[in-house]
Amino acid sequence: MPTDTASAASGLSTVEAGAILAADGPNRVEKVAPPRLAYRIGRQLTDPLVALLLASAIVTLALRDLTDTLVIALVVVVNTTIGVTQEVRADRAIAALDRLAAPVARVVRDGVDQLVPAAEVVRGDLVLLGAGDVVPADLRLGWAERLRLDEAALTGESVPVDRGAGQEAYAGTVVLTGRARGTVVRVGAASALGRIASLVASTRPGPTPLQRRLNRLGQVLGAAIVALSAVIMVLGLIAGRPLEQMAITAVSLVVAAVPESLPAVVTLALALGAYRMTRGHAIARRLHAVETLGSVTVLASDKTGTLTEGRMAVDRAVTCDGRGYRVVGQGYEPTGEVHAEDGGVLADRLRELATAGALCNDATLTPPDDAHPRWGAIGDPLEAALVAFAERCGIDVAERRAELPRVAEQPFDAATRRMVTVHRAGGDALVICKGAPEVVFGDVLDPATTGLTELVRAARDLADAGLRVIAVAARRYPRQPPGDPATGLRPLGVVGVGDPLRPGAAEVAASFDRAGVRLVLVTGDHPATAAAIAGRLGIAHRGDEVVSGDEGLPEERAQAARVFARIRPEQKLTIVTELQHGGNVVAMTGDGVNDAPALRRADIGVAMGGGTEVARQAADLVLTDDNLATVGTAIGEGRRVYDNIRRFLRYGLSGGFAEIAVMLTGPFVGLAVPLLPAQILWVNLLTHGLPGVALGAEPAAPDVLRRPPRSPQESVLGAGLGRAVLATGALISVGALGAGVVAQRAGHPAWQSMIFVVLGLAQLGVALAVAAPRRRGRPGNPSLFWAVALSAVLQVAGVLVGPLRTLLGTQPLTWSELGACALVAAVPGVVLGLGRALSGGAARRARSPTSRTSGPGHGGADAPRSGRKPGRKPRPDRREGS
Repeated sequence: MPTDTASAASGLSTVEAGAILAADGPNRVEKVAPPRLAYRIGRQLTDPLVALLLASAIVTLALRDLTDTLVIALVVVVNTTIGVTQEVRADRAIAALDRLAAPVARVVRDGVDQLVPAAEVVRGDLVLLGAGDVVPADLRLGWAERLRLDEAALTGESVPVDRGAGQEAYAGTVVLTGRARGTVVRVGAASALGRIASLVASTRPGPTPLQRRLNRLGQVLGAAIVALSAVIMVLGLIAGRPLEQMAITAVSLVVAAVPESLPAVVTLALALGAYRMTRGHAIARRLHAVETLGSVTVLASDKTGTLTEGRMAVDRAVTCDGRGYRVVGQGYEPTGEVHAEDGGVLADRLRELATAGALCNDATLTPPDDAHPRWGAIGDPLEAALVAFAERCGIDVAERRAELPRVAEQPFDAATRRMVTVHRAGGDALVICKGAPEVVFGDVLDPATTGLTELVRAARDLADAGLRVIAVAARRYPRQPPGDPATGLRPLGVVGVGDPLRPGAAEVAASFDRAGVRLVLVTGDHPATAAAIAGRLGIAHRGDEVVSGDEGLPEERAQAARVFARIRPEQKLTIVTELQHGGNVVAMTGDGVNDAPALRRADIGVAMGGGTEVARQAADLVLTDDNLATVGTAIGEGRRVYDNIRRFLRYGLSGGFAEIAVMLTGPFVGLAVPLLPAQILWVNLLTHGLPGVALGAEPAAPDVLRRPPRSPQESVLGAGLGRAVLATGALISVGALGAGVVAQRAGHPAWQSMIFVVLGLAQLGVALAVAAPRRRGRPGNPSLFWAVALSAVLQVAGVLVGPLRTLLGTQPLTWSELGACALVAAVPGVVLGLGRALSGGAARRARSPTSRTSGPGHGGADAPRSGRKPGRKPRPDRREGS
């Protein structure tokens, strides 16, 4: 590479640049060829539950049940379409990198400055940078003057960084101030931006907890249903029933036992959850992300712009007399409050300090407008924070700058770490210096200055609190300052500048703790800054370990730590991976390019709406209000969705189990053929249709955000749900068989029709019994009531309406007989309702303030579970919740 040529003033020649471009290729991230549509569709159809549905569709088609066939086919098509669409959206993360990169670059070729497309920049090119430019490739700087870069999107650092000769400037960063000239050393995929793009391209999210659970459920259900249907077929043949009849019966049982409404219920529950989350400022880009939020055990959060405002602001100030002040305000808004720590009034020395900081300053504040609804800043964010501080102290900065015009200056330089300005003050000269405390206090003060001890101690305390400390000194000279104006000054004080916490951030962190979600801070900032922020949030305490990326990330440290500092982009990916290896379901928040790989790898990636397009495209959830509290609300929605899916499974699987149990047990109690195939399919159609789907819209439980998440390893039928399914199915089957046996022994010819009615109505009663508890003043789910009512009418119509009796092979029942059937059918639902009322009462008594175990740490929804000491990681919730 002709670096010697590039270092010259003439840069590369056009011929040299063309040759290098032909050899290396364009300066852009190569796009990965997306999978073909047929491959995407095939991958969706290999899902075990979808495969089971396809088999059911084939069976119903063989039975000429076109209605069920069309319904099942529609569900498969809708699910496949949604899955493919979300996959395509996720793949746009790479394309978004192109929009971040610089469209053009200023280079020197053949000795002439010229603009060229950024894609044509090559290794060895001499690139010129100015304020506002996007760095087009990785550069080694040959010359720089006051160069400050915004690397937040790339590294996560909230503070601009200084770059000088001999250092590197990375592709995708933005020049805030100064000028520079540098030689291109890496382009395209080899650049910092390209390496992140490669991580994004190679990182694919795994299946969600719900998908893994439903996959296992589909495999188990398929094997169990086919085996039991085969047993029933064999028993019928042994009893002398015709082969064709038993084959149709076995196939009908397969269709009846398969909860084909489950995908529809899941889709509806996820869609409703996504809709509610959208109204709450959270947009789900993948439907399954809604449920995944409910399973989150660890939330790895970026600091800048997520837990903090993403803007620099003065937090504390100490004047030369040792008085301390706290500053309150949002962003760059000139309004706010300043409070003396000793409770006194604001002193003139504070206003003098604030005025000096605003005068020795190149930043200005910009008021909100239609395009930018909040106050903004032009210039260095740290200097903008000093301007806002002065305004909050009651100083009109524009007026003071007009009264004290600048006549000379020494711009900030990374080597001197200070800025000096000279202002005309009537006939006098006012000299102001601001910079690093060790520079201002050590080099520019009057040697006779006394009383610096308190200021030096204050500066150290502010630094220990994670704030960036700026010292200010000034002096007024008659007429002209001496030859070096930055000497012999007197100290005015120090200010601590930081990225303030978002309002309510500490309360949000506490809410995650109550919900059993471990909040982990992951930032590129200094360990002291990270520890201070974590302490103010309440997620870490003095003495807790802060894991630094400079020291490596062994798995045992990643599993236990709550604060990660100095983290590079690839290390965020490592943190997420290690947490997942520890059995956690990990949510990751971020807004920068550096967050994109980890957002893709996490079980749920959460992007800030005000962040980069790369982060938004890589994420599963986008927060339009950039508020972490919205994630807590979304977690509640996810848990609600999962509760409703389990609620449907209890209802649907117990009905399927009851139907199989009736057919399996009937011959042993004297009922040769308890139900005909058409009757089985009719009951299945009514019970698994509208009522099952309506259960997906049930409201959330009152304690949805006051209980730990379920274990990621727990089966969807875990925590007692499997036993509940069997018990509920047994209740239904006993009632149906009991009605049939009593009628048959009484010589009633319509005993089979009684089994048919009781079986259907009992399942509908269970749907009402497993519904979410109704809370006073909260809307319920009227769709469930109407769905059950309509299905019950159609079920009874099966024995009352002539054409339906002919179709189903039923016999008419009198109204008194239907009343008796309804009473028997109500028993399972009543038993479930009583059981839930008794268990709910016991739970309320356990939480009652009058309980013997009441008090701090006992009985409340936020208290540790029995056998778990406070402070330890919460164990998975073992309650059924359905």
